[in-house]
Amino acid sequence: MTEPRLYFRQLLSGRDFATGDQMAVQMVNFSYLIGDRDTGDAVIVDPAYGVGELVDIAAADGMRITAALATHHHPDHVGGSMMGFSIEGVAALLDRVSVPIHANRDEAALITRVTGLEPSAVVGHFGGDRVSVGAVEIELLHTPGHTPGSQCFLVDGMLIAGDTLFLQGCGRTDLPGADPASMYDSLQRLAALPDTTVIYPGHRYSVASAGTMAAVKETNMVFKPATEQAWLQAFS
Repeated sequence: MTEPRLYFRQLLSGRDFATGDQMAVQMVNFSYLIGDRDTGDAVIVDPAYGVGELVDIAAADGMRITAALATHHHPDHVGGSMMGFSIEGVAALLDRVSVPIHANRDEAALITRVTGLEPSAVVGHFGGDRVSVGAVEIELLHTPGHTPGSQCFLVDGMLIAGDTLFLQGCGRTDLPGADPASMYDSLQRLAALPDTTVIYPGHRYSVASAGTMAAVKETNMVFKPATEQAWLQAFS
């Protein structure tokens, strides 16, 4: 049977890579590899912790990294200092391969500040922009709330949701730059995606690692309040 053209891997920190890093084990971040098997091009979503290992995993699959996509600027997703720990991230990736880092335009300056990258290394996008990897197109959805420039990635009926939406819960809205009202709006827009859309979150905060939008809307408490006011009372 012929393999599908779309290349996709979900990789859990502390289990699939960075196994000796206790911060990676504790934070249970997901990184993702998305690519075109025919061309061998692939992108990394949220490279952090064992960045070289992620590049090597792609290479072992016959794929070369041509870009990175950042869901938002927090160090457990792009690298930097967090809770007294130094987390490897996009800066280490650029030491290995010369590739653009794609972020929302409202997040680009924050990423350079956190990671120490030059501004020219980060490509700022509007919501609705698309990034091509080979013949595979990835749509960038601006979903502010957890951070001003949080974004999700839609590809082939899959939503890589970062810290905007988990299978249970959503990203925190009590951190600097967060906004509960914006999070409500972002969640409502995601809920309007087809029920068959498969959600791939930024952390494994549930037993399952992925789930359909229909199932998430049925079981995730962030979709229970019927109005924005009720949501803000419950989650802000």
